[in-house]
Amino acid sequence: MKKLVAIAAAAAALAAGASTAQAETRAERGEASLARMLDGYQATGETQRCISAVRSNKISVIPYVGVVYDAGDTIYVARATRPELLRDSDVPVFERYSSQLCSNDVMRTVDRHSPNFAGVLFLEDFEQFTRTDQG
Repeated sequence: MKKLVAIAAAAAALAAGASTAQAETRAERGEASLARMLDGYQATGETQRCISAVRSNKISVIPYVGVVYDAGDTIYVARATRPELLRDSDVPVFERYSSQLCSNDVMRTVDRHSPNFAGVLFLEDFEQFTRTDQG
């Protein structure tokens, strides 16, 4: 519930005229970016440990927040357990063994600018958001 309040607060700040450039911290910019992605979507259902993520090109990273999978009318968000370690220059590498993406899969990050290992990524369960508008 605390996460939904944070998303709602970020959306309210954007609606009040605050721009991403005015956000004070990287985490706030990440939350604002997530709020824009979730505009027109509503949280639904329970969290899920695994989601069907057949198309890997639909997975995106929100720095200092987590991972998002866009399945069309549904968006799944898995927050990083240590979001401060998920930087702009990190590229996630998921070691998947099926078409499902699970929060307990082995995930590493590699620096975008060099082939160097950057860290390990741990995710919370996926939150589901469903499109509310049909426009």
